[in-house]
Amino acid sequence: MAGERRRRGAEGPRGRGRARGSPPRREREREQGRERGRGWRRGWALLALAAALALGGAAAAVAVARWERARAAARLVTPHPAPPALPPGATAAAAAPRRFWGSYRPHVYFGMKTRSPRSLVTGLMWLQQREAEASLRHTCEQGDGLSRYGWLQHDGESFGVQDIHDHGLLLRTEFVKRPGGEHGGDWSWRVTARTEDAGSQDSLLSLFFYVATDGQGVLQPHVENRTRLASVTGTTEELGHFKISFLKPTDDTGTAPKYASYNYLQAASPGLHLLTDVVKSSLSNRFVFAPPGGPRQRFFAVDAFRGLPGAAEQAPHSHLLLHQVTLRLPCRVEVTFESGSVAARPGPLAGPALTEELARHAAAFERRFEETFALGRKGFAPAQQRFAQAALSNMLGSMGYFHGHSLVQSAHTEQPVPYPEGSLFTAVPSRSFFPRGFLWDEGFHQLLLARWDPALSREVIAHWLDLMNAEGWIPREQILGDEARTKVPPEFVVQHNENANPPTLFLALQQLLGTAPLPYLRRLFPRLRAWYDWYNSTQAGPLPHTFRWRGRDRQPERFLNPKTLTSGLDDYPRASHPSADERHLDLRCWMALASAVMGDVAERLGEPAEPYRRAQRALSDDALLDQLHWAEHLGAFADFGNHSQAVALEREKARAAVPGQPPPPPPRLVRVVRQAPELQFVGALGYVSLFPLLLQLLRPDSPRLPRVLAALRSEQHLWSPYGLRSLSRASPLYMKRNTEHDPPYWRGPVWVNINYLAVRALHHYGARPGPHRERAAQLYRELRANLLTNLYRQYAASGYLWEHYSDSTGEGRGSYPFTGWSALVVLVMAEEY
Repeated sequence: MAGERRRRGAEGPRGRGRARGSPPRREREREQGRERGRGWRRGWALLALAAALALGGAAAAVAVARWERARAAARLVTPHPAPPALPPGATAAAAAPRRFWGSYRPHVYFGMKTRSPRSLVTGLMWLQQREAEASLRHTCEQGDGLSRYGWLQHDGESFGVQDIHDHGLLLRTEFVKRPGGEHGGDWSWRVTARTEDAGSQDSLLSLFFYVATDGQGVLQPHVENRTRLASVTGTTEELGHFKISFLKPTDDTGTAPKYASYNYLQAASPGLHLLTDVVKSSLSNRFVFAPPGGPRQRFFAVDAFRGLPGAAEQAPHSHLLLHQVTLRLPCRVEVTFESGSVAARPGPLAGPALTEELARHAAAFERRFEETFALGRKGFAPAQQRFAQAALSNMLGSMGYFHGHSLVQSAHTEQPVPYPEGSLFTAVPSRSFFPRGFLWDEGFHQLLLARWDPALSREVIAHWLDLMNAEGWIPREQILGDEARTKVPPEFVVQHNENANPPTLFLALQQLLGTAPLPYLRRLFPRLRAWYDWYNSTQAGPLPHTFRWRGRDRQPERFLNPKTLTSGLDDYPRASHPSADERHLDLRCWMALASAVMGDVAERLGEPAEPYRRAQRALSDDALLDQLHWAEHLGAFADFGNHSQAVALEREKARAAVPGQPPPPPPRLVRVVRQAPELQFVGALGYVSLFPLLLQLLRPDSPRLPRVLAALRSEQHLWSPYGLRSLSRASPLYMKRNTEHDPPYWRGPVWVNINYLAVRALHHYGARPGPHRERAAQLYRELRANLLTNLYRQYAASGYLWEHYSDSTGEGRGSYPFTGWSALVVLVMAEEY
């Protein structure tokens, strides 16, 4: 993962934003704006060049240099000229009605939106009324300390069931969609609340259901008895007319009505990212819950909204309507959304009708899951099958639709500049910690999702490729929109165009290639070619057929080993002194994979494939690989660079205070180098050493394979009872902190994505004729068993899949829930590689 992952009323207006218009018109306007921008850049560049040539001499050289700089700066924010990989309008309701609405807000515990740039958003908040201060739940936060939460079943399209365990409270959230009309159809929610402690059945709970616009649209509240928001009607560009109804609560079986207190809020917010703050600032504990014949209890409820501190100068952007229902447990509340374009509705999707639909979808999900992965037929117990269903469902339920622009910078721009506005439909690594798109994670995500729904994966890949600029670069982390930006420390927001990320989308494309329609591949090919060329031109190493990650830490004295965030392996040990002489083994192997896939795509399309095949042959040549990356004295493949093993972190000497001067800063922990670096192979046995095996570049009869397998199986090096550790226990940097505040990350822990590649590779070599076949097959069985046993055990104990796992205890570590690439456990269970 990327290294930044460790950081981190008075009635409002009834509608805001631009006038309504048809989506095609907005698309035309955006394209006209882009063309005007391109024309302006071309015209300015030509005028600048003409002026430069007129000057002559040294002045002309300076002017030409400035022109080249300006041209390069313009290319940074110029979209790639190829037709988009995703046809215009492909995500709209008319083209993809079944995917138009979805749980595309992974950063909230429960919410839905449409796949449109200025979507209407809906969501749930809740508050247990038993504390002196209101602890409102809304966005997924590790600091909330929930014992577990996540989707139990989610088909990625029409249905989902989630359980949330919040300190004695069990919330079950369910949704189901019903197709019809021209705007994505209807949907309904059901929220059932119970206590997990039988002795606390009188607990008081408030549920908050909200509807909010994002810059356009009109909402109209319909209030009963001055306090109960019974429904909301409205209109937006993408949805036309609609109605959202908040039904009266019942007991948890849906059979008996429940007494409840009601409050509602109407407010104007500066943006969706401030909805939690708007609601918190509106809470007051002046209200009293007074059921007939029952005890009275003071509780927090929304009151008049008077604005947010420091936000007075921000223009309102979002119109919020919120329905609060406060009641004793157990209880059930339902919400229905009805599209105005559904002409012949069979009846409300509520009560018994909703129960029937939920049961029908649950049964269909279980059938499809077994047909896809066959875990029942392969002997897995029901509890293990439910674990696998939850892993897949959480990845599907964590799909997000984001719109906005990145902030980017190049060597030719003095300050960060906005990248072109765009949309991204993607899975995310973690709802609580990383609810946004990461380029290298996404290829792993799609290995699983492509088994479940190949069309979904093809669409996601197209979305990513459409974020490419004229250089062929894709920003490696997508922080689109204010809601996404609130989860990222400012120092990590800006993306730099010299920085790559492992091109794992080629892994997913390799899997999808056999069934991908030719028109789809034709749309992708110009962008794939540009992306591939960008890697070859910007990440080239010092020698032919070598590669070097750019973007290493720029202040090496601050780090025990300067990180390489762009590799995805962050603090994995590289050359101690970054230089242009480095040769990075993992990037070379990624480019071998990319060359093979590009050759396959070109051949399917009848395009020239020989340049890609030539690169594939060179990058897969065992003799050349040995020459460039085999360290005989280490008995392993390795990086090469300017390196010293004799480094350590030491505290600086404290500086004496000077009278009359500010106190000196506290002494830092800085790196000392006890032996000068020299060009050599980097002695770090770990994941990078395995890449020729992981990406299956070694021949089955390779003479290097026995030593690679021996290092993999050695308990002194990479083997643990819980999976392969990321760095050998014998390494000087094993589990060493990189700075005072930077604990080890890829220096020992077990990571599921790399273990998946290892299991996959061992399965490959164990099925190919050769002298090492039986050894590879044996290691495959052992590693698979270790990985599955520990991940299931940790899930059963903690309720979560984790970012990585301790190589000494097997316990989950890092962010959670982490149902990004850790969900690849499903493919390991199914033996789908």
